[in-house]
Amino acid sequence: MPAVRSRPVPAVIILHYWGATDLRVETNLAHRLNAHGIAGVVVTLPYHLKRTPPGSRTGAMAISSEPDKLIQTMVQSVSDVRRTVDWVESRKEFEAGMLGISGTSLGALVAALSVGIEPRLRHAAFMLGGADLAHIIWHSSRVVRQRDEMRSGGLTEEKLRARLASIEPLAYLSESQLQSSFVISAKYDSVVPPEDAHKLIAALREPKTLWLDSGHYGGFLVEKQVQAAMADYFDRSFGGRPFSPPERVFAPVIRFGMEANTDTQLQVVLGLDFWRWNAKGDAFATAIFTPRGPQAFIGVAASKGLAIGVSVRSGKVSPGFFWSQVL
Repeated sequence: MPAVRSRPVPAVIILHYWGATDLRVETNLAHRLNAHGIAGVVVTLPYHLKRTPPGSRTGAMAISSEPDKLIQTMVQSVSDVRRTVDWVESRKEFEAGMLGISGTSLGALVAALSVGIEPRLRHAAFMLGGADLAHIIWHSSRVVRQRDEMRSGGLTEEKLRARLASIEPLAYLSESQLQSSFVISAKYDSVVPPEDAHKLIAALREPKTLWLDSGHYGGFLVEKQVQAAMADYFDRSFGGRPFSPPERVFAPVIRFGMEANTDTQLQVVLGLDFWRWNAKGDAFATAIFTPRGPQAFIGVAASKGLAIGVSVRSGKVSPGFFWSQVL
């Protein structure tokens, strides 16, 4: 709650990302909202933190390879959000009709479904989320094991889409009662593909958008700037004032992977892009940090995650390859 208040205040329900081991990010956002006179209501999603079943790790059971279990988890998550709305409305310290929701990654997927079903949610911020659950699962770099198990069980993307139709945000968003929305996405996201972020944006009515020049995890490196924009969005939206997102928030494109060239054996490296040919990164130059010291790699994409090019170290150029994942 805001430290100083003389009347009931607006509130924002805050949902965390998949596999959260603490609620630091969500608490930080709540504190930023507090500075604008807005309360933050942090909700723990099923199978996370204190809701983790014994013998499991936080979030491990939240994304299943079994469609029926995915449906049960999403239904439970939305039910938790709606029950939280009931609780907020029962409390005198909250201003009636002034309720929003914010979610990050998995939390953004839950938030997107929630606003399509729960009419009392009027403002929403989606961080690194999207729509078309089947496409996200079938193309995400984060659910490889689950996807392989689905394929082994005879599922295809089309069959999965049919199975998940009852929890697909796109089926409900046209009925949402949102008065405003704000979508923050990453241009090089491999966890929630950018095309699925575009689907979410297209399903909302005139949303404000912010695209980060990073991958899925690069957004956490600019947490303060992004959360400041989200808090400003909710402050202005609750007050009926126009909101303009930042034109750009610089977020570095960081790579983690393996590199090898004619002078060195395969080595684990961390890279920081300083040039990209286009948004897809069909060609790029990155400064990489290796056990043998810093060097540079300039290459072109050969297949998903694999680039062929040259490594430059101490003025020497060597042909090589670089397999990496944009963070």
